[in-house]
Amino acid sequence: MRQLAGNRFRKQHPVGAFVVDFICMERRLAIEIDGGQHAESTAYDAQRTKSLEAEGYRVLRFWDNEVLQNIEGVKEEIWRALTEEEPPPP
Repeated sequence: MRQLAGNRFRKQHPVGAFVVDFICMERRLAIEIDGGQHAESTAYDAQRTKSLEAEGYRVLRFWDNEVLQNIEGVKEEIWRALTEEEPPPP
């Protein structure tokens, strides 16, 4: 099933030492949904994002209340990330 912009997402998928909330393997896009507890763990989340980026993933983070209250805006941001031109390899 191709869920958004023709791309397939997996839920709760391991990447390195972490399990990401949602991931599109084909576009190397990880999506994290952060709850209120994450407000106290910004340093950990920054390190987690850095580790995922080192694995070659782009990371999008959304607050859980943003997903609940503005799902269309969240989907639009994900769609935009999926349809952007891929940067040339380094």
